Amino acid sequence: MEIVFLGLLLFIALIGIASSRLNKPTVKNYYLADKSLSPLLSGLSAMATNNSGYMFIGLIGFTYLNGLSSIWLMIGWILGDYLITKKLFANIVNKSFRSRNVTYASIIGDLAKNKLITKLIASISFVFLLIYASAQFAASGKTLMAVMNWEFYYGVITGGFIVLVYSLTSGIRASIWTDAAQSIIMLVSMGLLVLFSIGKLGGINQTLFQLSEIDGFMSLFGPDTGDSVLFNALSSLSWIVAGMFVIGQPHIMIRFFAVKDHNDLIRSRIFYYSSYILFYGLAFAVGMLSRLILDNTAGFDPELALPMMAQILFNPFMVGLIISGIFAATMSTADSLIINCSGNISQDIFELTKFSKAKIAGITLLVAITSIIIALINSGSVFSIVVFSWTILGFLLTPLLIMISLNKTIIAKHFVISGILSTMIFYIVNSYVFFEGIYLGIYPFVVNLIYLHFFLKRSKN
Repeated sequence: MEIVFLGLLLFIALIGIASSRLNKPTVKNYYLADKSLSPLLSGLSAMATNNSGYMFIGLIGFTYLNGLSSIWLMIGWILGDYLITKKLFANIVNKSFRSRNVTYASIIGDLAKNKLITKLIASISFVFLLIYASAQFAASGKTLMAVMNWEFYYGVITGGFIVLVYSLTSGIRASIWTDAAQSIIMLVSMGLLVLFSIGKLGGINQTLFQLSEIDGFMSLFGPDTGDSVLFNALSSLSWIVAGMFVIGQPHIMIRFFAVKDHNDLIRSRIFYYSSYILFYGLAFAVGMLSRLILDNTAGFDPELALPMMAQILFNPFMVGLIISGIFAATMSTADSLIINCSGNISQDIFELTKFSKAKIAGITLLVAITSIIIALINSGSVFSIVVFSWTILGFLLTPLLIMISLNKTIIAKHFVISGILSTMIFYIVNSYVFFEGIYLGIYPFVVNLIYLHFFLKRSKN
């Protein structure tokens, strides 16, 4: 099992190192791969980056606890992602093709025609993407702790080391090349879990029957909610806002900036959504099946459901493959986050326009080590940490991008005020439960959007 696992990790690391053959000593190459990526690589990389350890560890644990009602998270997340990017993203990316900037923060700041906005976005992104990255390393630690009986910190450090090996060599090109390989491992791993689980349970009909026997598990709105149909519908559809927050996630969006033109952007989105829907559907199915395979075992962490299923269903060789899939998911996101944070510091804050491999490598190393330390200190729920970071970035940056698309003049003062107000609202709704079941990010998002809409004026240009 360990030989298979370590062998696949070595294979992924070698792919990243091999990408260094195309390296050029430029900032644009390190952070945007010279905008020369194929649509297939761009789309698969964005999917793998989006579907992180959150999907393998967090979502499956969430589905194990909540059953069929968790499907609304999947539907809302994908639908919101599609609607917001269809409306706004093509225009943003097309403008980026003419920009000399190489980070998401600097490209958005350029669109806003406000350099201070770049630094504010970079600071916000750095903090919360660093926390986000720590959740990926925590997922690595949890997985190896459950399956191989490694100490938690061994798994965290192993994940961090592999990411560093290829991130330091080739920047985002290595990240995207390895993402493509990792996406295949992720899809194969999840598909095998679904097939073998259904086989063990006696086929599709028998599986559906057993699921229906679990009290409330197959309810579309959760067991015994007692809420009205209207409230249940609003609660379920509130996850569309979570999907819309994708345009506030620099580590995902920058993948689409690395293609060369609008036609490639269209094709990369096709690859992205087809693989995204397939993988999310498989992850949801695994979460549902885990409730039967694990038989509602008392006293275990639901976020360990997938690795525990793998041990029950497979021989050591196959377990090694599944664990590699989880690791691939965490690494494909972690490397993207680390490189994005590196760009926030080197390009957006310090403005190192001349390429210096030593300086950029030093910053990348420091970012990775900091994220690993955070993971070691705070080994909490992967699902909660990811949703927390995703939500804050989403409600702070998504309204800003909507205002830019509406041709509003962006004023840094109002961006800061709206950010403070919406963050206060987020703190309040987290501290005091209002309308339990509704995605909490919707409240600060609406506050931020209303404030910016009324206080920012339409540009005369």
